[in-house]
Amino acid sequence: MKQRSSFRNRLEWTLVRALLGTLRIGPRSFAFSLARFYVWILDLFIPRLRRIAQRNVVLALPDLDETARWRVVSASFCSLARLLVTLARMPSINRQNISSWIRYDGLEHFHAAKSHGRGVLFATAHLGNWELSAFAHGLLTEPMHVVVRALDNPLLDAEATRLRALSGNRVIEKRDYARGILRALSSNEAVGILIDQNVAAAEGIFVPFFGILACVSPGFAKVAAHSGAAIIPGFAIWSSEENRYILRFYPPFHASGDAGADTRRIHAQLEEVIRAYPGEWLWMHRRWKTRPEGEPPLY
Repeated sequence: MKQRSSFRNRLEWTLVRALLGTLRIGPRSFAFSLARFYVWILDLFIPRLRRIAQRNVVLALPDLDETARWRVVSASFCSLARLLVTLARMPSINRQNISSWIRYDGLEHFHAAKSHGRGVLFATAHLGNWELSAFAHGLLTEPMHVVVRALDNPLLDAEATRLRALSGNRVIEKRDYARGILRALSSNEAVGILIDQNVAAAEGIFVPFFGILACVSPGFAKVAAHSGAAIIPGFAIWSSEENRYILRFYPPFHASGDAGADTRRIHAQLEEVIRAYPGEWLWMHRRWKTRPEGEPPLY
């Protein structure tokens, strides 16, 4: 990969810092409106994002008409805007005011899983507000570990790490994730992993996802089986009625040891949640990019 220039890194860092700074101004309603404007600009100047999102919705939800597809994609952009506001305001979120941002639903599932003493693996995704979910859990219950891929820009990566650690959470980089995860689980701690990303054929297995084979890393299932940790699907979903997020934990289960079957089960649960909240998923990435040998590309 071509090496990035320090000028580009600094310019991106300056622009992002300035953008996030504007989202800290005024009441939260103003920040949400401003973030929607920023996302509209993004949509306007990078039209491939909407094209990818529209293609994904056609593939995954073929029964929707064109108007409904447009609504889902637009809601996904709005969801991204809410996430930007949260990132900007994380330094001011604390135990005294976090209830205005998010509440739990199903925390008893986490406590039940912890009682077994083998740690907890949160199976989460780019659904709702994945940054706030980990941040809030660290603040309200106990710090956890989050597995992330380092950003290409080291300055932005350092800033993202700083924000994620404000509630006591610790970052595990993907390049050394297995050892870090197993160490955390052996101490009966929780680890959150985003499971909805496309991987290369050499790294993954194909499982059905919305009726289409998607290439998925079996690493999550293998770590769960090796460690004996409980698996909890968990997502921070926006509630327009409450004007805040609901951090919903689903009942825990344990890996069977069959990595393929366990991976299929996890993704079936994820699909079910996305179908329930389609506007909350980040449809803009090429989820079905990697195809089985001999199949034509979908994008």
